[in-house]
Parts: sequence; C-alpha cells; structure tokens
Amino acid sequence: MSQFRLEKNNDARAVPRRIALIRREAPARLLEGREEVRMAAPHLLVREVILIQICVVVLAVASLLFDAPLEGIADPSNTPNPAKAPWYFLGLQELLHYFPPIVAGVLLPALAIIGVVVIPYFRINVEAVGFYERPWRRSLAILGAVTAPVSVLLVAYRVWAVLVPTLLIFSLLALPAVPRCPGAWRRRLSRVPLSDWIMTWFVAVASILTLIGIFFRGPGWTWTWPWRDGIF
Repeated sequence: MSQFRLEKNNDARAVPRRIALIRREAPARLLEGREEVRMAAPHLLVREVILIQICVVVLAVASLLFDAPLEGIADPSNTPNPAKAPWYFLGLQELLHYFPPIVAGVLLPALAIIGVVVIPYFRINVEAVGFYERPWRRSLAILGAVTAPVSVLLVAYRVWAVLVPTLLIFSLLALPAVPRCPGAWRRRLSRVPLSDWIMTWFVAVASILTLIGIFFRGPGWTWTWPWRDGIF
C-alpha cells in the first residue's frame, strides 16, 4: 500500500521539499542520498544561454564557409527529380520506398503517436536500474519474441536500414546473457536500462533513414553515391 511522506517547515525562505510517493517496489531507502533541488534561474538558465550563443556562433561560421544548397526558382511545370521532403521528414519518405503508403505514411506514424500517449501510463524506471540488475529472463524472452517477427518483416520488405541497427542493438542487449561475454562488457552493458536501449534504437533508426534520404537517394529515388553528384 502506498503512503505519503511530507516534511513540514515553517520557514518560507527554506528550499521547498517534495511530497514523495513511496511504493512497495521503491522503498524509502532509494529516495535517500539525493541532492537538494536547485532553482532553474540562474543555474539552468545561464547554461542554456551559453549553449544558445555557442549554437549561434557555429551556425554563423558555417554560413560563412558553406553555401546553402539552394535550387532555382520554383517552376510548377518542372518537378525536380527526386522531389525530397524537408530533412526532418526524409526518414518517413525513405520508409515509403520500402513499405506501401498506408503502412509508412499512416500506420507507422500512428503507432509512434500511440506509443507516446501510452508510455506515461506504464511504470517509469525513475531509479534507472540496469536491465540485468533486476529479474531479466522473462523480459529478454519478450524482447526476443518481439524482435524475431519484426526482423522477418524487415527481411521480407528488404528494409536493411532498419534491420541492421535492430539486430545490432538487440545483440548488444543480449550479450551479457552469453556465458562467454567478456567481464568488462558484461559489467558495462548490464547497467544500461531498458529505456536507454529503446531510445538508442529509435535514434539510430531515425538517423540512418534520414542520412540515406539526404545523401544516398538520386533520381527516381534510386541508390546513388553522394560523391558522384558533387554533394561531397
């Protein structure tokens, strides 16, 4: 049964305390040893201002050294080949090359949105416990059961750009379960939470699809090497 712990303080200038919801799976001892909270201003605000200034300087220097890859004036009677979407949509456009439009343009984005909506209703790993620091056999079996049909589907549609990072990340996740895994690798990989593995897979797949769409797709969305078209 959950219980609340509230620390009272009559000093209005004191640092505010949090109300901690203590569950059975998160005993009180896990909440000890945390540092006191800091105000967003100026601690976080100063760092954000410095980072923004650095980004502005980098973009300004890049704009002086490299010309923007602008094309000619838009002509409705002459459609460019290939007609590429903005870079942040090129991952979805690359998926359209492999899957039917209803799958790449509707089903997959809908699943991503549903996942974002559903995630807050799952138990969040606030302690960032490693995947192998808890009972892991059942979780690993479930992940394997999910990865296998997904890999078969990717092979059937020849989506190698998604298949390779999927198998690579799952292999790294499952490596500590192999008896002959080197000790240093086992200790390092065992501390990685499942949420980090999933996020790494998502970022890797999105980055690979976007880079392929930017540099390796030519007329008719065929595969082309960037140095042949003068990109590099």
